Amino acid sequence: MEIKEKLAALEEIMELDEGALAPDMRLDEIEEWDSLSALSFVVLLGDEFDRKISGQEIRAFKTVQDMLDVMEPQG
Repeated sequence: MEIKEKLAALEEIMELDEGALAPDMRLDEIEEWDSLSALSFVVLLGDEFDRKISGQEIRAFKTVQDMLDVMEPQG
């Protein structure tokens, strides 16, 4: 999955317009990043990337890039 597709998936779970997110954006400045979005992110990781993540890991995220990094394939 390309970065553009990953950003689109994140925009979808946060109900943002296309192109609204950039990797360097701080999550604490994105009003739509809330507990429901975090739960949707957990589901996305499980469904699309076969990954599990803890709440502690999610709370450690500072930027959109942190989310994108977790979406990288494991090998």
